[in-house]
Amino acid sequence: MRVAALYDVHGMPWALEAVLADVGEVDAIVFGGDLLHGPDPAGAVALAREAGHVFVRGNCEREPEAWDRASIDADQLEWLAALPLAESIDGVLYCHATPRDDLPITTVFTPDELIKQRFGGFPERIVVIGHTHHQFDRRVGELRVVNAGSVGMPYEDDVAAYWLAVDDGEPTFRRTPFDVERAVAAVRRTGWPGAEGFVAENLLVPPSREEAVAFFEAQNA
Repeated sequence: MRVAALYDVHGMPWALEAVLADVGEVDAIVFGGDLLHGPDPAGAVALAREAGHVFVRGNCEREPEAWDRASIDADQLEWLAALPLAESIDGVLYCHATPRDDLPITTVFTPDELIKQRFGGFPERIVVIGHTHHQFDRRVGELRVVNAGSVGMPYEDDVAAYWLAVDDGEPTFRRTPFDVERAVAAVRRTGWPGAEGFVAENLLVPPSREEAVAFFEAQNA
């Protein structure tokens, strides 16, 4: 079975379009949370619902911001808020942050004991997560925790869309380029209050993976 795991789109349908064109033939597309909190949440949700087969809830769906609430109708917001925290497909568990909570921060450097505490005890030995926007593959004994990366807001020293292909339970990191100039122009047209900051920090300049991971791990201290 081939699964495409697309996480943390963050209102970037222009990046999502490129990924969907790159996915190819799959048995399922999993959206792993945080479709919202970005320049065009309505566009991202519409694309995802047209293409996706399985959805799990991220923290941004649980607590949408004012821009999201103004952009998306009440029925859509209710559907997003009611999504499950985790879904199991072909022996792999998909969740946003952890299977029980959409907020804990896990990075490439999170201690092994914390990994076991958060992700152990489930029948699935492979867990795919997102939330911290950088790809990593952690193995603690028989447990394997893989971060799919972010389609719309990656912290990877690069401006592209990051996602995960899972073939018969085996994850493979993927990277898809998109038209950055088109995205910059489109983001600026949305009227999103965070548009200029996002363009400057996420599209015109690649966000630093090292700085992002250090910031996230400081939250666990």
